[in-house]
Amino acid sequence: MYICHLIQKNIKTEKLNIDKLKAHFKERKTFNTLEIHEFYMKQEPLVKASTVNWRVYRLVQMGILNRIGRGKFALGEGKIFIPEFPSKIKILSKNLRKQYPYLNNCIWSTSVFNEFMIHQPGKFFIIVEVEKDATESVFYFLKENKYQVFLEPNIDIISKYAIENKDVLIIKSLVSESPCQNIQGINTVTIEKMLVDLYCDKNIFAAQQGSEKTNIFKEALEKYSVNENRMLRYADRRKKKESLNNYLNKVSKFRQ
Repeated sequence: MYICHLIQKNIKTEKLNIDKLKAHFKERKTFNTLEIHEFYMKQEPLVKASTVNWRVYRLVQMGILNRIGRGKFALGEGKIFIPEFPSKIKILSKNLRKQYPYLNNCIWSTSVFNEFMIHQPGKFFIIVEVEKDATESVFYFLKENKYQVFLEPNIDIISKYAIENKDVLIIKSLVSESPCQNIQGINTVTIEKMLVDLYCDKNIFAAQQGSEKTNIFKEALEKYSVNENRMLRYADRRKKKESLNNYLNKVSKFRQ
């Protein structure tokens, strides 16, 4: 019984034509379900769509394909973006957890953009995003603890005061259903959230605009696995889905 099952499994795996699939798409950064179907039809003209869908599912499970959007794929598992944390962020996160154990938050630094930038800024902001109703409470708590902190600053405040100081914290409202991740016990950004925030918050991320923004998007999309659907869903919650989608048409690997 076990031998029969093993033979059946091997036959199904052979039907995946993994080596040919890799060779066929090796020069492509992305491809879609229809193109995968066309690939299998060249091997088996009568193959059913349901069979191809099963094969795609199996290839994703095996790590041969990386699903990067609805009906869009790339070869390989892709590399997940994991930001590095300065010690001050670890301490800050610990203090906030202690004071607000049930508060949703997302803490990160603008320094995460550096690996994608040509010109490196000399100063960074630590972004502290919390639930809207808690922003003032968190602001005063951090201020009492001697942090240099600004609450939802406008461009005038940022250019006159925040940019002149080191280790500045900026308190922002956390958009509901923001794509965050937990690393070493710290709630922080995913690459999808980081890119959407860069696109939407031109004041806070002034140092990353213009040609630097284009470079950040291109480098991030090239280097890491980015889920387009997740990115656009978050952009939709920020009322920027259509304009971001147009921007991705110019710089994103998803449109190549």
